[in-house]
Amino acid sequence: MFKIARKLAVSGAVDTINEVYKIPFGIKIFFNLFSLGSNKKELPFHKKPGEKLCDALEGMGTTFIKLGQFLATRPDIIGETLADDLVKLQDKLPPFELYESKKILKKEIGENLYKNIIALSEPIAAASIAQVHIAKINIDNNSKEVAIKILRPDIEKQFNEELDALMLFAYIVENAFSKTKRLKLVEVVHLLREITNIEMDLRFEAAAANELYENTKNDIGFNVPKIYWNYTSKKVLTLDKVDGISIREQKLLESSGVDLKNLAEKLIQHFLKQAVRDGFFHGDMHQGNLFVDKKGNIIPVDFGIMGRLDKYNRKYLAEILYGFIQRDYAKVAEVHIQAGLVPRDTSKEEFAQALRSVGEPIFGQSIKDISGGNLLAQLFEITEKFNMPTQTPLLLLQKTMVVVEGVARKLSPETNIWQISRPVLEDWIKNVKSPKATLDTAINTSAEILKRIPDFPNFMDKANYALQLLAEGKLNLGLKNSKSLEVQEMKLKSLRNNIIISFLGIVIAILLVF
Repeated sequence: MFKIARKLAVSGAVDTINEVYKIPFGIKIFFNLFSLGSNKKELPFHKKPGEKLCDALEGMGTTFIKLGQFLATRPDIIGETLADDLVKLQDKLPPFELYESKKILKKEIGENLYKNIIALSEPIAAASIAQVHIAKINIDNNSKEVAIKILRPDIEKQFNEELDALMLFAYIVENAFSKTKRLKLVEVVHLLREITNIEMDLRFEAAAANELYENTKNDIGFNVPKIYWNYTSKKVLTLDKVDGISIREQKLLESSGVDLKNLAEKLIQHFLKQAVRDGFFHGDMHQGNLFVDKKGNIIPVDFGIMGRLDKYNRKYLAEILYGFIQRDYAKVAEVHIQAGLVPRDTSKEEFAQALRSVGEPIFGQSIKDISGGNLLAQLFEITEKFNMPTQTPLLLLQKTMVVVEGVARKLSPETNIWQISRPVLEDWIKNVKSPKATLDTAINTSAEILKRIPDFPNFMDKANYALQLLAEGKLNLGLKNSKSLEVQEMKLKSLRNNIIISFLGIVIAILLVF
């Protein structure tokens, strides 16, 4: 906590946040004390607060870069303006030495396979967690050009230590200010830890790329690079080198004969297919992770952050989006209530009216005419008014949708996101509600019921016991589903108690001495 407080004080992050939200005088003094004996980072005066905060977070290293990227998905915590600026946060750090890469590579894949690497370039890209090299490997007497991603030395230990302190900070804030409980700060930091710890095991990234490949191999216009499993481990990922143009190089794409409007439409449709059809989508589809080959195919890279939705979330998501397209706000409100996204006692008519206030002003407009800031502001006013808790499984989806829309906006400002989305959502809903799908659901449900019939008497006994406990007030229905989050919260409570006991011990010792 001491190290993090010092980082925040010296980086200029606290001063920048103070420009947007006036920080209490006592807290400013607290951080000023931590900056004693060091030079504060001078941030450019002409930049906006959000841009200066990006500079500060980039200077503080991996954990804070990841935190900033994650907070960009939570304008309900930091406000729309800051969130919009944090989307531009660059995940870049200086590369580590080539000899370190070779040492890690040799240890991870073994001496025999290492001998098959003919050449290893200097790093071509270096992010907060890993860096990428281009290499030639000898496979079956053929030279193959590949990209090799190598994890930074000791990055996992450093990240988890800093995140422990941030978790404690979130816990203190949640317990000190009751209004912040709705924001689920501990759960957000916990989700950040889970996502990034998976990102730090490159075998998971390889598996994610492989699953995305299987899901999309028949999708025309979307190609996922091949994984080389023999040259992949926890700290090393090897896959086909991408031969393409970065999607941010618009002039180069146009000169290569790529239709930017068609590319924008394909990007949105491929993302929607992954989300609603497969329930598994690339969760980091910014410009730096998307390439276009000579045939106009979209090639994604960096599969460290992936999103997953269960069949119920996919169904609700598709019906909500399609309801907006149809301007059927009553249906959208009904789906929200069925999905438990708003309390059951919410007035469907009032909620539909609130949704209409968001949908009507943007319906039928092209992306360039829609104010994302105003839209988000209205949506978060509605979430507060109707007491909608944060849906953590949907956070990554929301963030990715914003990023994909931003990339499409740059490619073709005239793109109408509603028209592009309609065919994908209509196909999905037709498939879900087709006679075959209904029959399959009925057969699966019947099979499950038949399997459970022998357990029915035991189930009834347990249900009776549960009802008895509920009547006596001994059963808490508000328990969290995530066991790991429960364990984390227990640790935080234990740490809080230890801090209080230690503090009281110091106070008693001082009173006895003086």
